[in-house]
Amino acid sequence: MDIPVSIPPLAPMASRPENAADPAQAARDFEAAFLSQAVDQMLQTAGEDIMGGGQAGEAWRSFLSNAVADAIADQSRTGIAQSVAAAIGAYRRGAGA
Repeated sequence: MDIPVSIPPLAPMASRPENAADPAQAARDFEAAFLSQAVDQMLQTAGEDIMGGGQAGEAWRSFLSNAVADAIADQSRTGIAQSVAAAIGAYRRGAGA
């Protein structure tokens, strides 16, 4: 059974209302998303012994990846969010916003 999926087109980040007011928050959210992917890849190398196998193990690994990534992003020590925020600022200055 195919379920139709409708994915809205992506709007430029500066035009999204939730990100327009606070580029620092958007940059922090990007950092957390990026780190979540990195942590998830690292946890995959640990094998199924840690989280168990199957869909449940994958779900728990995803939850753990997000929690660890959020904790790392909250510390503001990687420099990712700062670099992204600077890029957003430069983009806005160049766009006249």
